[in-house]
Amino acid sequence: MDSDGQYEQQVVWAIVGTDIGPLLLAATREGLVNVVFHATEAVRDKALDRLASRLGGEPVEAPDSPLLADAIGQVQAYFAGERRDFELPLDWSLISGFNRQVLRELAAGVPYGAVVGYGDLAGRVGQPGAAQAVGVAMGSNPLPVVVPCHRVVESDGGIGGFGGGLETKRKLLALEGVLPEPLF
Repeated sequence: MDSDGQYEQQVVWAIVGTDIGPLLLAATREGLVNVVFHATEAVRDKALDRLASRLGGEPVEAPDSPLLADAIGQVQAYFAGERRDFELPLDWSLISGFNRQVLRELAAGVPYGAVVGYGDLAGRVGQPGAAQAVGVAMGSNPLPVVVPCHRVVESDGGIGGFGGGLETKRKLLALEGVLPEPLF
């Protein structure tokens, strides 16, 4: 640690147990940079290798890092039903251009318990014909759950796709009261 009590490495990470399985949370000094679903050892290792190649330096496991403390606490409170909004600094360096624009609009404009269609979200960023591109942006979201891509659904009422798997998307939407809880 440096004299300010901050970790000197560029990326710190921790695994957080949730109702949808283990999540890997990674942060830089700028903020939360990555959330990874189903963070088994193999998934974790692949994600950490990807972070190292994209951001430089070797990510360091540091569950007690001050850079992760708020993110861990807020994720746990969200899954406990005690938090509806994330108030975290975010590091957007893993995404750019149209995808970043769409994800920022999603984070700011689609609240807990609400959903938006792919085409509607495209319209919100001034690209009404870009529903498919919005789907690509959702699939490239480096900050799922915190930047709630699970709230984006098909205009015909279908659930749409999801990088964390459809069962995970259903559970997140049920947690927020959009869908009924699964029976089993």
